[in-house]
Amino acid sequence: MRLVIARCSVDYVGRLTAHLPPAPRLLLIKADGSVSIHADDRAYKPLNWMSPPCTLKEEDSQWTVVNKAGERLIITIEEVLHDSSHELGVDPGLIKDGVEAHLQELLADRIETLGEGWTLIRREYPTAIGPVDILCRDADGGTVAVEIKRRGEIDGVEQLTRYLELLNRDPHLAPVKGVFAAQEIKPQARVLATDRGISCTILDYDGLRGIEDDKLRLF
Repeated sequence: MRLVIARCSVDYVGRLTAHLPPAPRLLLIKADGSVSIHADDRAYKPLNWMSPPCTLKEEDSQWTVVNKAGERLIITIEEVLHDSSHELGVDPGLIKDGVEAHLQELLADRIETLGEGWTLIRREYPTAIGPVDILCRDADGGTVAVEIKRRGEIDGVEQLTRYLELLNRDPHLAPVKGVFAAQEIKPQARVLATDRGISCTILDYDGLRGIEDDKLRLF
């Protein structure tokens, strides 16, 4: 991971345009190729970013980041205050809390909750960047990756986006669609998911547990 603190301006050129005037900012370049620009007042949320796969070209005082869609993030650097790189190694990943783990278990057992005729491939489908919560097939036989959260926020959509980009490189699975499933989905996360062609589903935890109880009472 590379950390650069610099006084810079930022221009995004794509389906929309956006401009950040000159100011001191943190530029974060991760090993997966992603580039994000941060201020000191927005917690973990970047001011702007480019998700992988993308390429970074550094020329004098200008950085140009281009993704596979041709969208560009142009960073004009006036002064570099800090520049360092760090090897973080492989992260063990997030351990889901009890509710998220149980939601995954319940949904996998009743995958038809997502649609009639859907079938489960497996839970915790392994990838090079971590396991996908659920991999399944829809009624038409298409592959679907499901990311499950208790509270659906932008970082969950970003996580699912990375999985989809990787899974869609596998000719045995592609094309792979995404479903972002949570008990609650924040408006910003829903907008981002919709923009990326990811479906959103609200999960009724109590309802799923009720189905489980009814099922158990049949025996």
